[in-house]
Amino acid sequence: MKTMTRRINPNSGVTLVELLIAIVIGLVVTLAVTSVIIVGEGQKRSTTAVNDANQSGSYAAYVLDRALRSAGSGFTQAWDLGIFGCRLNITRAGTATLPRTTDFPAPFNGFPQQVRVAPVLIYRPASGSDVLMVMSGNSSAGDIARPVRSAGTGTGALRLDNTIGLRQGDIGLVSRSGTDDCLLEQVHASPDFADTAGNDNLPLGSTYYAASGTDTSLSTLVSGGNAFFTPIGNFKASNLQLQMFGVNANRTLVSYDFMQMAGGASATELDERAQQGIADGVIELRALYAIDKNEDGNFNASAGDSWEAPDADGYDITTMMSTPAKVRRVMAVRVAMVVRSANYEKDVVAPSSLALFSDLGTALQESYAISSDDRHFRHRVVEFTVPLRNMLLLPTS
Repeated sequence: MKTMTRRINPNSGVTLVELLIAIVIGLVVTLAVTSVIIVGEGQKRSTTAVNDANQSGSYAAYVLDRALRSAGSGFTQAWDLGIFGCRLNITRAGTATLPRTTDFPAPFNGFPQQVRVAPVLIYRPASGSDVLMVMSGNSSAGDIARPVRSAGTGTGALRLDNTIGLRQGDIGLVSRSGTDDCLLEQVHASPDFADTAGNDNLPLGSTYYAASGTDTSLSTLVSGGNAFFTPIGNFKASNLQLQMFGVNANRTLVSYDFMQMAGGASATELDERAQQGIADGVIELRALYAIDKNEDGNFNASAGDSWEAPDADGYDITTMMSTPAKVRRVMAVRVAMVVRSANYEKDVVAPSSLALFSDLGTALQESYAISSDDRHFRHRVVEFTVPLRNMLLLPTS
């Protein structure tokens, strides 16, 4: 019997040297691929962060633009009915919320505690971002200020010529020319209220009912026969805008609702719920007035019209609040925001400062300084101008 034997080839397999060479080559390839992936991921994060910042800035600009374009609408059809410039008194569920007895929460601390009605105002603190105050309504009653004949039947009621078009939940301002206070009131269901012709009794009550203001009671305010009730929105429809916009310490554009519609169990909770985040990554907000000084309805720099900063002489928040004639000259608002990405870059990618309003006069130009740490983040400047058409359309009487 023939035995089969297997011969071993001494040249099969790899030597130790060949194995080491293969490992080195593999490591080099792995390092190269890893480096490519790391660089790609870094660029991806940077691109994504910049896109997010751009979208955040665009959305913030959209929200502010929409609010500013609505400024002054739904309040009144004239400037001389005691509404603009009046001290706004708001009582929510029996507790006075305006005027404030304490500062507004950050970033609105420093804003005047006695808020006066105006379509739009800019508050510039000693340091930090500006605060925009915007007021507008969306009344179904056509912005018509209705004369108040007298106090109505029952507690907290008014007698109007008629109550056609008004309904339960409507929010209105009771004002009187020459009187400092104006009271925000809510239409109630009873007594004796129906949306029918000939019914002149308007009951007030529910969540927003103010029996008195800082200096004037409701009964005294309407006793002279020259007070007005102006419907400006509806509570359930949430179509009334009495709010501020500012930038908080978390680099977020936030709003604050003067009416505190979200409610709360305490004053602190009311303030917390009244704030709403709008856009992340906003680190600076600045704004300017366009002033029609000759009141001809056109903005012409050669005719004396000008852009004015909210800290310039005569255009600070206190003067503007108490001078409706100056507010009436505001034709537009120019807003500049600085937006920062969320991605930290290894290298310095931002300049030491950014220019705001660079196309305006030297006195109006501003420079936003970027700290050494923040220079590792990418920044964008978003600027836009909003014409205030509702203010331009309002007659003086």
